[in-house]
Amino acid sequence: MNFTSQISEKIKNISVEKNIIHIGEVKKFDGNIVYTDPFPAPIGSLCLIYDCNKNKIMSEVISFDEKYNMLAVLGQNPNLIIGCKVQLIDNGKNINIDERILGRITDAFGNPLDDKPIDKMKEEWPLMGKSMNPLKRKPVTKPLDVGIKIINSLLTIGQGQRVGIVAGSGVGKSILIKMMSQFTNADVVVLGLIGERAREVGVMVQSLFSNENKNKITVVAVPADQSPLLRVRGANRATAIAEYFRSKNKNVLLIMDSLTRIAHSKREIGLSLGEQPTSKGYPPSVISMIPNLIERTGNSDVSDGSITAFYTVLADADDNNDPVVDTARAILDGHILLSRSNAQMGIYPAVDITNSVSRVMNEIIKEDHLDIATKFRAHVSSYVENKDLLMMGGYVPGKDILLDEAITMWPKIIDFISQKENEKINYSECISKLLKLYNE
Repeated sequence: MNFTSQISEKIKNISVEKNIIHIGEVKKFDGNIVYTDPFPAPIGSLCLIYDCNKNKIMSEVISFDEKYNMLAVLGQNPNLIIGCKVQLIDNGKNINIDERILGRITDAFGNPLDDKPIDKMKEEWPLMGKSMNPLKRKPVTKPLDVGIKIINSLLTIGQGQRVGIVAGSGVGKSILIKMMSQFTNADVVVLGLIGERAREVGVMVQSLFSNENKNKITVVAVPADQSPLLRVRGANRATAIAEYFRSKNKNVLLIMDSLTRIAHSKREIGLSLGEQPTSKGYPPSVISMIPNLIERTGNSDVSDGSITAFYTVLADADDNNDPVVDTARAILDGHILLSRSNAQMGIYPAVDITNSVSRVMNEIIKEDHLDIATKFRAHVSSYVENKDLLMMGGYVPGKDILLDEAITMWPKIIDFISQKENEKINYSECISKLLKLYNE
């Protein structure tokens, strides 16, 4: 079922007489934004516009002033003229949610994308989340098993941590998040596929829902061909679902793919509203949106639940100083950089261990684990820095003890950081293998 038919299914039974709250009329349409006469409605409210063929077109209030309400059309090719009627149907502040969302794939409005019926959920949760007292948030104290050897052992992630996966295109980002979704020991996995290619969404969903953990996974998918407002709403919806399960004392793994495309969507909205572009074309609303979205995750201040969040960040042309990359790196509790050179050498996951960091790792692991992980990183760094010298035969053994050790250990290091796509390795096994590597 395509997006247009889903929207049609959602609104076809709405009765104008029964649900009418406020009515306005279309005054102007510039191809992107519909300007109506003003009526009381907060930003984010959902409206129906009745075009000249009496079709119902879903739209969202994105701005208003004393002259106009400004609505963004969520469908495509609207046949609008001056005088078309506008109906306010929902303030857009809450989502319907309960346990039945698990095992399902939904869109930005909660409509099913898997051609199976979905009943109205019993509970509600704010789309934009609930504010928390930062002083009452529980600290990150326990590791989270993601089933990936190099992350569990050398970039240990804590329950409630927020991490960025920074990568260019084609270096194994999608495979990495699929492995984490399938292998983690988290109670619930929420995957937001925002702005992805429709083909990639289909492949990812098919793979995730064919494994034994499918009943703890839920996916919110808004492909790249959808409205930028729908993409932003999809990101907020995925985060709201994670918040709901956190309030139920669940340990949630939230994976958002990708933060960059959410930022691109917000940029489209901001520029259409007349915001001035600043750094690399991003208006200020984008830079403020990123921390607002990320700070909704983490540990709770009132329950024992947690949201461990991974945000993929696309480094266009492998530029790791992009404004979105910089902003995300500043607000997150660590970042995992995927290396194109590792991918070209066939090393997967292609994690660049020397340029990746987990800011809570030292606080949640044992001392012997920390000592070996530090030595491992030192060996990798020494070898990589001197690789060109070694290839030219310019290094004389015995001149650098650390480099001599790294050269001896290098085949074992490569074997340790490599992992097959369908190979699950739990946390305790990862630590055991790391300790054994240096104690043989």
